[in-house]
Amino acid sequence: MATLCRPSVAVPDHVITMEQTLELAREKHADHPQRELALRLIRNTGVRTRHIVQPIEDTLRHPGLERRNQLYEAEAKARVPGVVRQALAHAEVETGDIDLIIYVSCTGFMMPSLTAWLINTMGFRSDTRQLPIAQLGCAGGGAAINRAHDFCTAYPQANVLIVSCEFCSLCYQPTDLGVGSLLSNGLFGDAISAAVVRGEGGVGMRIERNGSHLVPNTEDWISYAVRDTGFHFLLDKRVPGTMEMLAPALKSLVAQHNWDVAHMDFFIIHAGGPRILDDLCYYLDLPPEMFRFSRATLTERGNIASSVVFDALARLFEEGTVENGAGGLIAGFGPGITAETAIGRWAGATPAAAMAVEAPVSVG
Repeated sequence: MATLCRPSVAVPDHVITMEQTLELAREKHADHPQRELALRLIRNTGVRTRHIVQPIEDTLRHPGLERRNQLYEAEAKARVPGVVRQALAHAEVETGDIDLIIYVSCTGFMMPSLTAWLINTMGFRSDTRQLPIAQLGCAGGGAAINRAHDFCTAYPQANVLIVSCEFCSLCYQPTDLGVGSLLSNGLFGDAISAAVVRGEGGVGMRIERNGSHLVPNTEDWISYAVRDTGFHFLLDKRVPGTMEMLAPALKSLVAQHNWDVAHMDFFIIHAGGPRILDDLCYYLDLPPEMFRFSRATLTERGNIASSVVFDALARLFEEGTVENGAGGLIAGFGPGITAETAIGRWAGATPAAAMAVEAPVSVG
């Protein structure tokens, strides 16, 4: 069975705090009729700090879609290789061992995908397969894990590299004044992550089953409007209530495996916001500490889109308390409304024992 190894995660150096976010909202939207509601929603996110690729004064300016996308490409090429090298080292594989690269991003566009550039510049084999995933948004991280599992099921000796690159700050739209847009301006952060799924060997989560679930007729609840100025994020007020619809799908997948959610040992859940995590705890009847890794990601880095599940999983490794054979679940949620879920057992040494001394990833 395929093993999801320890992720590597990096964030940019520029930091914006909740206090700075609130002050900016007060200054820029002093006359907004729903300003106080937006401020209250931002406070309730629990996001204390976020990392962004540019200083805040540059982030707040919109130079146009072309310049934004040029910046996305330049930042991705500067930051992704270091994260990839560290993820390969965690999994004890080299570039020549990788059979498929899955690249996940919903915050910029390149064609050919960054996968082609990685193959050409980092020594991956020319026959390495490529799978870019863009339009699943925050669910893309879970989808990448599941497609890697599928690939390793078809090719049991294969190795898959997953790369997630999310620069949400490059999607800031100063003319969007809806409450959902104002909320998103205080919720999303930037991050780069990578992880290897090994068909044989490796320490981490050995995936035994995966599944996808689409909530019918919710296509317009989370979406992008593509306009002259780029991607405009649209968020319906009904989104925070989606866990009532998705929790049964998670329970069903676990039940198909003859497991019980209540008896599982760890959970890596997409941190779309505190309401998402609180409601999922309620509907799965789990104590809040079971989602501590996702909550820490949300507090320290915000919603980093498809990178959330990898950042939360890295925190599980850092804690180092999961026993060999422990059962766990990974779930990413995104547009559709879509849930991408994987379940499996911990394989190999405990996370603490598996961790090696490492050099920090250079993020520029």
